[in-house]
Amino acid sequence: MNVAAQKVRVAVVDYGMGNLFSIRNMVEAVGMEALVTAVPQEIAGADMVILPGVGAFGNAMETLRRLDLVTVLQDVAQSPKPLVGICLGLQLLMSESHEFGRHKGLDIIAGTVVRLDAGERHPVKVPQVGWNWIGRPSGTAHDPWQDTPLAGMADGTYMYFVHSYIVRPENRDVILTITRYGENEFCSGVRYKNIYAFQFHPERSGAAGLALYRNLASLVSIV
Repeated sequence: MNVAAQKVRVAVVDYGMGNLFSIRNMVEAVGMEALVTAVPQEIAGADMVILPGVGAFGNAMETLRRLDLVTVLQDVAQSPKPLVGICLGLQLLMSESHEFGRHKGLDIIAGTVVRLDAGERHPVKVPQVGWNWIGRPSGTAHDPWQDTPLAGMADGTYMYFVHSYIVRPENRDVILTITRYGENEFCSGVRYKNIYAFQFHPERSGAAGLALYRNLASLVSIV
């Protein structure tokens, strides 16, 4: 087989709670091969894994457990291959969520999921639905977006959000992007080892989202 002709194989985790069609289109638009799957062996064998998600945290974790996907996702997190979380997929990586009770997450990144604050002085609608900017966190001595899916993007790049909850990582060093909404300044993206996860939807973010997927493809080495 001609190694140069091989495509990066991307497993898009299908547990019934994700925007799978749009993600698959984006993956294929940048020259990667998308496999929408709930089969643990196929997820483990991919070059990259994308964990999407919309809906309630507790329901999502219950479904991941029922489909026997928790262990394989935790194993991918311990491997060199990229694991990408999108929207609820970012939140599921945390230790626990306080959405409609208290629910244990995948516990891949230490942190909690809490409700977006509507605010008092300048109230905003929750959920946040629509375009908002992302920026680099302050206090870093180097460009935190270098060699990440956000490489080459400017502070203030707009992405598309749909969410009522946000993540609060215990270690601020994992915060890749920040966003403001009303009185909230929140973590809208993380990087932890081989993991990149975003509260926004790159697959619904036009040219900026396409650039993010191109950068993702460039980060993968086929072995």
